Amino acid sequence: MSTSETDIRNLLLEALRDQEGQIADRWTLLQLEQAALGTDMSESELREEAHLLIDALTEALASDTPVGRLVTSHHNLRTTVTDLSLRRVRAGATPTDTSLAVLSLKEALLAAVQHTTRDTSELFSAAVLVNRMLDAAGALSFETYVEGREEIIQRQSRQLMELSTPVVRLWRHVLAVPLIGTLDTARTQIVMESLLQAIQDDEAKIAIIDITGVLTVDTAVAQHLMHTVNAVRLMGADCVISGIRPPIAQTIAQLGIDLSTILTRATLADALADAVKLTDQPAVGLAVTESASR
Repeated sequence: MSTSETDIRNLLLEALRDQEGQIADRWTLLQLEQAALGTDMSESELREEAHLLIDALTEALASDTPVGRLVTSHHNLRTTVTDLSLRRVRAGATPTDTSLAVLSLKEALLAAVQHTTRDTSELFSAAVLVNRMLDAAGALSFETYVEGREEIIQRQSRQLMELSTPVVRLWRHVLAVPLIGTLDTARTQIVMESLLQAIQDDEAKIAIIDITGVLTVDTAVAQHLMHTVNAVRLMGADCVISGIRPPIAQTIAQLGIDLSTILTRATLADALADAVKLTDQPAVGLAVTESASR
């Protein structure tokens, strides 16, 4: 590190330490004026966020970390920028809004430097250093936004799949999973996890998988169903697949898919009748008894 760069870092440190409040206030005001938020974050939240980032910048500048790696290598600064970006993601801001919010700190920080020195060469060097730091912070915030958004999308997709594949407790020891739409590997995994957990929680003996709403059944779908049935059997429960409509039966036969080891029924009503026989208990009677006991 050159002496001049050390001097500039010390100059920035002096500005950050002596004018932290002013820098935080100016940065907050700039964001509110420029509407570079895209969220409904309050002024107090913005100011708190500003103090966190200013403290992290101060700590990073006071360290031995080279300027070019401050944002990426200094743990506290990187974490602070990342957390800021993730908060903006969850609040609904766009990546552009988030990056602009970080970059607007440049103006607030350079205004503070101007109160510390009037030397033009120092001001120029300080501007270069500030640009290097905050450009890196803006890039990191953008990268974090993309990753955070992807994480949110994946979580929401999983939640939607869980909602679209509910495990229904029909009566004591009997569960049902009505499937609608396309059955792929990811959805099968969610069905399996939810069903196995429900079998354990309810001590179920019968699990009915109803595919009346499944548009098509091909080799992949059949394999998914067989994996689920095998997993249910390992839990000590029996499995019935209902909703085998004529077109699906023809497709399964033409594909040569062997479902002979699985109990299948044409309708959910037929599957329910089998469930009653397998549990040796009248479904209606149990439902009434359970309702009265609640």
